Amino acid sequence: MNRPLHGGNIAWAAALAGCSPAAIVDFSASINPLGPPESALAAIQANLSYLAAYPDPDYQQLRACLSEVHNLPSDWILPGNGSAELLTWACWDLSKFQKTYLVTPAFGDYLRALKAFGASVVECPLADGDWGMGDSGWQQKFPIPNSQFPIPNSQQGLLLNNPHNPTGQLFLMETIVPLLEQFALVVVDEAFMDFLPPDRQESLIPLVQEYSNLVILRSLTKFYSLPGLRLGYAIAHPSRLRCWQQWRDPWPVNVLAAAAAEAVIKDRVFQQQTWNWLEKARLQLFEGVDRLPGLHPYPSAANFLLVQSSPPSTRVQEKLLKHSQILIRDCKSFPELGDRYFRVAVRSVADNQRLIDGLREILTDEVGENFRF
Repeated sequence: MNRPLHGGNIAWAAALAGCSPAAIVDFSASINPLGPPESALAAIQANLSYLAAYPDPDYQQLRACLSEVHNLPSDWILPGNGSAELLTWACWDLSKFQKTYLVTPAFGDYLRALKAFGASVVECPLADGDWGMGDSGWQQKFPIPNSQFPIPNSQQGLLLNNPHNPTGQLFLMETIVPLLEQFALVVVDEAFMDFLPPDRQESLIPLVQEYSNLVILRSLTKFYSLPGLRLGYAIAHPSRLRCWQQWRDPWPVNVLAAAAAEAVIKDRVFQQQTWNWLEKARLQLFEGVDRLPGLHPYPSAANFLLVQSSPPSTRVQEKLLKHSQILIRDCKSFPELGDRYFRVAVRSVADNQRLIDGLREILTDEVGENFRF
């Protein structure tokens, strides 16, 4: 079985560990361990009878709920079959420009989707690899020198995510806004923004009506632990979203996913529980990993940590699976990182401690040649 490019491949992990998939503790996929919320499960149960009918192709009720949450007219919002589906259409638009600038390291599906439409991609690496180490911890000014970008008003696009995956940096809104004057189209993937409390978010959603060239992608599957339902939405100018609606397959969001979405975006109790859990659990995981030899975690605004590793990350991954049935995400799908970084999700305090203990068992006081095989 081939090594997976994405996290969450439990079948591959179980085969390598020689155990049941149910025995694997998955740190490779950055999914909220507190969910799915009871509100989502109740909504799914209550809407089972609607499986016999087609969904509303315009998703008016779901869009109305999202409209209330974001204080936007509903025609500025388009639900999708996960944010991955909407990324496809955003990359279709980006591919029409002479060049598309991509902030790297980057989620692998960005490049896949851009290349699928023949986009001319210019990769822009984050400055000096100094990820998340600024005066404000993980809160950073946008670190790409202006010299890497085109002159203002050029017919070129930009794709980035905030918080950034895989580094966990949170870029300040004030340093991204000038880019909206510089590019013909700016696509910002905010898939992990929900993991920050509202008063600490740096979302560009409040500015979307001021900039017709701004597209924001949001996910409902990571924060609410619903990846199996495939649910996300885009926020952009209505004319752009109408085009996407015409291009894509009808009924991309099933009735159960739509019902669950309507329930969870109103679930204030679950949201607050998540923010309370993450702040404590992330600190516990960071401090525990930071004390281990040969490992250097980076501060993160999201529900995952990027870890620099003296031993090759693929060896660490394989040893953890065989010794502790724990799956971490190697970063080989991020070419800039190679085999000396891995990424781990933040999970429960007990799971985090299990990971820390598992890493300690396979690392000695001296790493490198003394890394036990």
